[in-house]
Amino acid sequence: MLPTILRCLSVALLIFSSLQLQVIAQASTANRTTETEEAAITDPDQECSPYGYPPVGNQLGSFPPIWEAASILQNDSAAQAKWNSISGSIPSNISVKTEPPASDYPSSDPDCWWTYSLCTTPKLSGLPLDVTAAPEPSTLGYGFDDGPNCSHNAFYDFLQSQNQKATFYFIGSNVADWPLEAQRALAEGHEICAHTWSHPYMTTFSSEAAFAELWYCMQMIKLAVGVTPTCWRPPYGDVDDRIRSIAHALGLQTIMWEYDSEDADVNGNSITDQTVENNYNNFIQTANNGTFNSTGAIILSHELNNFTMSEAVKFYPQLKTSFQHLVPVGVSLNKTQPYVETNYSLPTFAQYVSGIVTTNGTRVSNSTSSGSSTPTSSNPGTSSTASSAASSSNAADRAVDIGVVRILLGMLFLIASWYMF
Repeated sequence: MLPTILRCLSVALLIFSSLQLQVIAQASTANRTTETEEAAITDPDQECSPYGYPPVGNQLGSFPPIWEAASILQNDSAAQAKWNSISGSIPSNISVKTEPPASDYPSSDPDCWWTYSLCTTPKLSGLPLDVTAAPEPSTLGYGFDDGPNCSHNAFYDFLQSQNQKATFYFIGSNVADWPLEAQRALAEGHEICAHTWSHPYMTTFSSEAAFAELWYCMQMIKLAVGVTPTCWRPPYGDVDDRIRSIAHALGLQTIMWEYDSEDADVNGNSITDQTVENNYNNFIQTANNGTFNSTGAIILSHELNNFTMSEAVKFYPQLKTSFQHLVPVGVSLNKTQPYVETNYSLPTFAQYVSGIVTTNGTRVSNSTSSGSSTPTSSNPGTSSTASSAASSSNAADRAVDIGVVRILLGMLFLIASWYMF
């Protein structure tokens, strides 16, 4: 009797685990179609379950592999034509760099290499200054790198509840993975800038490869969201006059910072959670001391994971108290035309601080068409905290692992029951 029971239990375990894996596989490839439905998800595991979005998925063959260093695709005539049209303006006498900087790099920093000397005033004529601060007094250029994060709904809900807009620097590969999350930024009146295709140290790339990193990031944002950015931030701040020339030729304004929260750099050793807390507190104290009374500031912070978003939520009230205004970087620059497309605009700085935090625009809202919308400045969402938006991008993988373990256990019990009885 006992052997029969064990064998039945083993078979049942095998069948259950197999069915579970089938359900997980189906869920991981299910299509999700609208930004509005995606933004309403409150379960972080569901937020971060992989999904298909046909307008992007059907075009992935026209882009480099996700999370691999970009290069111009052989069959991409548009990218090749654009590169050929600008390559003659890119300096050929500025060498490709190494990370960290080589010991023989000239101390005079002839290339205005930020990684070497924090240089933000180009030495090559014709290049505009990097944006390092919000020009308006007592104003914080509010923004976050490395999005879109799959579990950012609670964070975006918080921003919406505060009627707060920000600048988001999106990685092309993240946009390809989470296109509906990227759409939410535009739908809710935030500003979107490029942050390269795969987040490399840009000065270590050839000029053509650096062009591809920016080009495909811009094109993916256009495909998924419907707008083409005119601003970018170099990953790790790694930029020199050669890379600035490429960005400038693509119509991209280089946005930097002067203060760093180090929220994305926590390693448990030299940089800890407390380091980030100290950096925020020191920045707030600097603001309270009047340092930004004449010219505002930009601090580097991230949408990278639950911790970085939670810190942003935690320190938001203090930042609001220490600065008269928290605005997207483009708003602080009075840049009302943030994209190549002319059907979307940002408010002027004067409009924003008077309460008009969004202006008319068009957003991508589903898989078949773009819907016109007129966001208002008085429609806050449900208040939440980013602590509930746990970073869960590997939830499906964990579930698959559990299912596999159950199958192995079922097989082991089945084999044991045959040999023991």
